[in-house]
Amino acid sequence: MKVSIKYFASIREAIGQPGEVRETQATTLAALRDELIASSDTYAQCLARGRAVRMALNQVMSEESAALIDGAEVAFFPPVTGG
Repeated sequence: MKVSIKYFASIREAIGQPGEVRETQATTLAALRDELIASSDTYAQCLARGRAVRMALNQVMSEESAALIDGAEVAFFPPVTGG
């Protein structure tokens, strides 16, 4: 299936692009994150399991267990603080 992935803030800066469309075999957000981590050192550093990373599925904050569907929009971003 194809998913549209968007990256925000420090994740976007590290990866060097605001987003991409990717063919995936992942069926959940967790599996997609793991697939990205395995794809390169840059993704591994940005999305590593020890790092705080928030995810949204179709513009709704979601848990990693959320199921992916073809054409879904996934967003990855670090936690945001305000002041």
